[in-house]
Amino acid sequence: MSADVLRPLESLNRIGRAVSSSVAGGPSDVEETLRLVVESVKVVAPGSSAVLYAYDRESSSLVTTPQAFSGDPPLQSLPDALGERAIALRREIVAGGSDGCSGYAVACFPMLVGGQAVGVLYVCRPGDRRFGQVEILMLENLVNQAAMGVYHVRQNALIQSEMARKEDELARLRRAGLLISSRPRLEETLEAILQMALEVTGAKYGIFRLLDRSGQNLVTRAVAGERGGNPAVEALPLNATSVTGWAAKHRHPVRIADVHAEPWSRIYYPLYHDLEMRSELTVPLIGANGKLEGVINLESPEINAFSEEDSLLLQSLATQAIIAIQEARLLDALQEVTKSLLMDQLEAVSNRLVTLACDLLNASSGAIWELKGDMLFLRAATDGHVLGDRIPLHGSLTGHAILSRGPVTSDDVRSDPRFYRPELAQTRGWKRALVVPLLASDDTDPVGALSVYGSEAAPGHFAESDWDKKVLTILAYYAALAVHKAYRQEELEAVQEQKAVAETFAAVGDVAANLLHNLNNKVGIIPVRVEGIRDKCREALLNYPYLAENLGEIERSAGEAMDSVRESLSLLHPLHLSPVDVKACVREAIAAVEPPKGVKIQSEGLTDLPPVTATRQALILVFTNLLANAIAAMDSHGTIIIEGKTVDGWVELSVQDDGQGIPPEMQDRIFEFNFSRGSSGRTGKLGFGLWWVKTLMARLNGSVSVESDGVHGTTFRLKLPRAGWRR
Repeated sequence: MSADVLRPLESLNRIGRAVSSSVAGGPSDVEETLRLVVESVKVVAPGSSAVLYAYDRESSSLVTTPQAFSGDPPLQSLPDALGERAIALRREIVAGGSDGCSGYAVACFPMLVGGQAVGVLYVCRPGDRRFGQVEILMLENLVNQAAMGVYHVRQNALIQSEMARKEDELARLRRAGLLISSRPRLEETLEAILQMALEVTGAKYGIFRLLDRSGQNLVTRAVAGERGGNPAVEALPLNATSVTGWAAKHRHPVRIADVHAEPWSRIYYPLYHDLEMRSELTVPLIGANGKLEGVINLESPEINAFSEEDSLLLQSLATQAIIAIQEARLLDALQEVTKSLLMDQLEAVSNRLVTLACDLLNASSGAIWELKGDMLFLRAATDGHVLGDRIPLHGSLTGHAILSRGPVTSDDVRSDPRFYRPELAQTRGWKRALVVPLLASDDTDPVGALSVYGSEAAPGHFAESDWDKKVLTILAYYAALAVHKAYRQEELEAVQEQKAVAETFAAVGDVAANLLHNLNNKVGIIPVRVEGIRDKCREALLNYPYLAENLGEIERSAGEAMDSVRESLSLLHPLHLSPVDVKACVREAIAAVEPPKGVKIQSEGLTDLPPVTATRQALILVFTNLLANAIAAMDSHGTIIIEGKTVDGWVELSVQDDGQGIPPEMQDRIFEFNFSRGSSGRTGKLGFGLWWVKTLMARLNGSVSVESDGVHGTTFRLKLPRAGWRR
């Protein structure tokens, strides 16, 4: 092979290697490659010079400054139209003097990659000698090599630019995350997010609107922009009467190049009525559970101010905003619950927790169940359930959460066999359910469960959102604390009550013991005096039977009085507790009160009751006082029901009458020492009424409470420890 052929091939090889190495290099490597291309023209086409121009796709024209050249071509005389025509034809053009290149032969080659022009290579040779076919082929190879070099450097530049832009976006998003997480209040969080949105998108104005409690309106919570004044911050309905409302209703981002264009001009609602806006970018905020939280809206007076990248950036900020909003709301809720936990009773805390659970989780309804034995009793509910409802622990959806000590979900409670009230789910439109146990700590047993129900119409799915499980578990923790607090408070009140009863009983006991002792001494002398009268007045008594009969009655009454005094004195002494049969005590109490014919006394469940720890005499007196009180309340006409059952280590008894009832405002006072409802009847042997019942129950380590609506009778509930049971 001749040297004339080898030298061009060697040049092509060098250029190929240079192009390959320049792919990973910088602009200087490409410049060296292009310089090598134009220098190689002199080898391929001897006596020629070359110049290489880049092509600007945006302006569809050649760049006036050459990227590389060799020799000394007449740059000013090279016609631009020749290069542009070569690009348009997608092939080389060979010209001579008649084409405006006087005294030169010119070949113009378009530099194409994938059909796209990246530049033009001009090759010039003095004289009229045109380029041969081999020269043209070799020059085409050079052009292809040069085109690849230009293409790769441009791609590298684009990649580097895109990477720099992404790094800048990530840095801004990280900074946004830090700003958002450092704001303690929701309003401050929203303002920080909105300001960051303006910064990353270049928007001039922005507004944050959140969905109100009704779920029908978007309410302004933050505004930002270049000017103050009075922006249009009134609530917007969740419908298509505004761009913001449309984006929220359809749950889809909106990027508008020109708000004056149709169809947006018909529903565009300006942020400032005295400013003309042309571009708008709106992104809805949708939580992990599918709940619409609100909308973030940006505006600009420039046409087409927002790109697709801006929309993606704003959506990323919206995601962070949702997290911040949910965490802020959860924090606000926990602060409220903490205050309620310290100040309010269990019922108020439970009701508030259920309401908060529904608000935070976008649930239709919720309930708190308290565990008692093998049954779950409804403690609080928003709607649907009725207080007093109960479901079994085993075999129920709620019970499953307690037994598993973790969250339990149901896709459709209407067909879930574990859900005990499918008809209620049908009526209320419930579908999904999430239930978590009430656990105060990992080493304690659950005391109940917190459940929420979602309707079929509401978006979202509890099972798909770990956030919902997290929120409900936290709220359930506070509910468990409230239940434990109520238990401890009841125990404390019981101890304080026993202490108060003991102190009162000690004081009253001292007075009563002294009084009874003196009474016993005075009454005790009556039989002695009667016996003396009989000895000294025997004849008179024989002559006057009336006198003898009354003297005997006095002696008998004095004896009974002394027996009653001794019995009462025994109750003032320390009680010696032992197993006592409840049914036998009830039977003796019924006999003692001698119920009138109009009163019917029934007993249920007493036969199977275990013995209780008490004293027989004290328990008889308790039932005697309660029965006498019930008979008086019914005006000696009605029915009294005495029931008993065993719950854990306790025996629970109830005495229910169908009398006039006790008004709720009076129920806290009926056990007071000096309380009286105006009855002249004596309700206890010592005359202390229900105070005596409460005192004896406290001394027996039990309790007594009253239930009545003030109209439909009264129920007294007694609680006594089962014999042999140790707490």
